Amino acid sequence: MNNLQKHYQQLSELKGRPELLIHICCGVCSVYPLIYLRKYFRISIFFSNSNIYPYEEFERRLEALKTYLKHLDDPEIKLIVDAYDNEGYTKKLSVFKDEPEGGKRCRICYRLRMEETFRYASRHGYAYCTTVMSISNRKNANWINEIGEELQKLYPNTTYLYADFKKDDGITRNERMNKELNLYHQNYCGCIYSLMERNND
Repeated sequence: MNNLQKHYQQLSELKGRPELLIHICCGVCSVYPLIYLRKYFRISIFFSNSNIYPYEEFERRLEALKTYLKHLDDPEIKLIVDAYDNEGYTKKLSVFKDEPEGGKRCRICYRLRMEETFRYASRHGYAYCTTVMSISNRKNANWINEIGEELQKLYPNTTYLYADFKKDDGITRNERMNKELNLYHQNYCGCIYSLMERNND
């Protein structure tokens, strides 16, 4: 059973609209997933992105998300902003600083942010948690879902929602809605190493 099949099976088994904590990395990646998921869940957003360098870029991406939330005008959706610690985060990534984008450094980055999301969800009684990162063609959805499955074993009170939001025309819908909204769109993934790689290119 692939990630998408697991996702649909989970949705078919839902009773009511349980609470979902969703990790969001930026405004542009949130557009389609939030519209889609709010039909099934009561959503809280967890903006946990200490990987983003510099801090001004972190603020730009957060502001883009807030702009979109104003557009949605959905009082049920809550926004939680995690503490920013780029220095500590970069130290954890530095062991793979010479890896190309999409390599081992990225997998560590996925896991760090997803574990913060699971930790918060477990402490605050959320039934489900997930991340929007799989909407991006530059993110490895199989790794993301493997990490989610691993973390669910560590935090058994919270269920991981499998997803690959780019599938079923999700990426096309997301791109179309972003063009209509004209949200800020970053041109590198986030960490200082991805910024350096972009500048070198």
